[in-house]
Amino acid sequence: MTGPDEHVPPRGAEAVVLVGGRGTRLRPLTLSAPKPMLPTAGVPFLTHLLSRIRAAGIRRVLLSTSYQAETFAEYFGDGSRLGLELECVVEPEPLDTAGAIRNVADRLREPDVFVFNGDILSGVDLPGMLRAHRRHAAEVTLHLVRVSDPSRFGCVPTDEGGAVTAFLEKTADPPVDQVNAGCYVFRREVVEDIPAGRPVSVERETFPGLLESGARLHGYVDSAYWLDVGTPEAFTRGSADLVRGRAPSGALPGPVGESLVLDGAVVEPTAVVRGGSTVGSGAVVGAHSSVEASVLFDDARVGSGAVVSDSVVGAGAVVADDVVLDRAVVADGAVVGAGCELRHGVRIWPGVELPPGGLRFSHDC
Repeated sequence: MTGPDEHVPPRGAEAVVLVGGRGTRLRPLTLSAPKPMLPTAGVPFLTHLLSRIRAAGIRRVLLSTSYQAETFAEYFGDGSRLGLELECVVEPEPLDTAGAIRNVADRLREPDVFVFNGDILSGVDLPGMLRAHRRHAAEVTLHLVRVSDPSRFGCVPTDEGGAVTAFLEKTADPPVDQVNAGCYVFRREVVEDIPAGRPVSVERETFPGLLESGARLHGYVDSAYWLDVGTPEAFTRGSADLVRGRAPSGALPGPVGESLVLDGAVVEPTAVVRGGSTVGSGAVVGAHSSVEASVLFDDARVGSGAVVSDSVVGAGAVVADDVVLDRAVVADGAVVGAGCELRHGVRIWPGVELPPGGLRFSHDC
């Protein structure tokens, strides 16, 4: 049962989004755009996160930028189009997670500060997290999620009251299944106490140091949707989950469903586009082709008889007739010749041209 203020927008809180990373795990897609700016379910990925922040009642957002920093200001401007007050703050050099947070300290106004990793897709209840933070009088509250394979992450155990008791490195036999989900609430004083002017990691330095000093760190554990979209496989899955309504967003430029076909795209009547696929503006899907759980950027072209599944086709790229893409990445402007077969995570760099039949993963050519 909810209380009388359960849905009141939070007061005294603002947000910082960390978008300075180079997105190396998503190369070659991130050679032309920062990871948070990649088209995801029809809009730059960051738009979905900003829509969640706005829906939670938070209006002021600082973007901590570094790699291709100008692209954020060029696209989002002052944030008014999204109902936000947005400011971009550029790191003079890469400062790691806590260093990037500290770099915006002089711009902060509110007593509580949400901090988001800019490559996380999440359905966490942000007002609920803030209420828990204040109820427990925490210096920092961490969003924690339970995962099926915690050995791939560092673990964060908590006691019965939710207080964080340790930060554990990756291990083959982790004692708990709770992991850091990349979303926090900081008291502003804690941000101001982070060392300035040098790289600092929240995971390896700030949080363990606070715990050792006796500070109260609270773990907000929930089972909401959560995905780190830092790899091509996760990127395509996250985009498809947004299109199908499995991941929450107020920024989807169309109704939820099996596909999102943007204005100006052409899908031939005999083609099948499903599984949460996105077909970008000006893109073409040829006759008798199948596009499943994939992302086609603007002006991409898929020929006739092609099969594209769990893959990304970059802006202006060409996938010719009878090509098979399965968990593949074809970067901006690349050309995949007719009859090629790309599988198992193959990545084609921008502008590369594969001749017809030039790459195959089977012998049935």
